[in-house]
Amino acid sequence: MTGRVKEYVAAIAREFFVGGYQPAQKWLKDRKGRVLTSDDLLHYKSIISALVETRRLMDELAGVPLAAKLGTLV
Repeated sequence: MTGRVKEYVAAIAREFFVGGYQPAQKWLKDRKGRVLTSDDLLHYKSIISALVETRRLMDELAGVPLAAKLGTLV
């Protein structure tokens, strides 16, 4: 994963709202003080993947190509 992709994913995790809350942040906050298992981390990864794909689809529908947000990936 390139640095720009990591920055984009980090921004999605921090800033993406669904129904008035930030799912990635809420998921972590709900587990504060708990040791996360490997299953927890896989689940969190799937949440992030779903948020990134949702953002990509939203941008596609709005006519904003992902490459415009990330620059070139090569």
